[in-house]
Amino acid sequence: MTGRLAALAVALGAAMLVQGCALVAVGAGTAVAYSAIEDRRSAGTQIEDEGIELRASNRIDQRFGFKVHVNVTSFNRSVLLTGEVPDARSREELEKIVSEVPGVRALLNEVATSPVSSLGARTGDSLVTSNVKARILGTKNLSSLHVKVVTEAGVVFLMGIVTEAEGGAAAEVARNTDGVRRVVKAFEYCQGKDKVCRPAPPPAKPAA
Repeated sequence: MTGRLAALAVALGAAMLVQGCALVAVGAGTAVAYSAIEDRRSAGTQIEDEGIELRASNRIDQRFGFKVHVNVTSFNRSVLLTGEVPDARSREELEKIVSEVPGVRALLNEVATSPVSSLGARTGDSLVTSNVKARILGTKNLSSLHVKVVTEAGVVFLMGIVTEAEGGAAAEVARNTDGVRRVVKAFEYCQGKDKVCRPAPPPAKPAA
């Protein structure tokens, strides 16, 4: 847990640099800084999402331990829950626990009432997620930084702030990826003319 908190503190420091435009980065660091800028969430919201995921996961672990398998994904303070719990009562309690985490503004509970998934099943889901991300990366006019991909039991959930055209393109990519049973769009939509949907500036070149 200490390591995760340390990572969150580092991310917070990086986000503060981004907001203040004091970017001093070379090589891979430049790519990281650019990724933070191109993300359509504000730097503060990116950090909020990290904190929501951490706090929600800790509360779930404290209440249920190894009895459940739950993934918490927060994007723009909208939380997606996926995984498995033993019964409907646990599912309802889980939803209540997460909804009470500070900062959560919306909750999509897609947790199934079933036995905890096997390591093999989770590995397969991770592979599907990687494949979908790779195919999005290779799709023209679609940025992988604008689409978050989560896979559970072969169901791909797509989150992000996108235009309707971008959302449709991402969903089509996912549907045509091996191993995908179903695609669920959990996007927030914006218009191309909206400030949040405008292209990000290119990364600053390091000083000579």
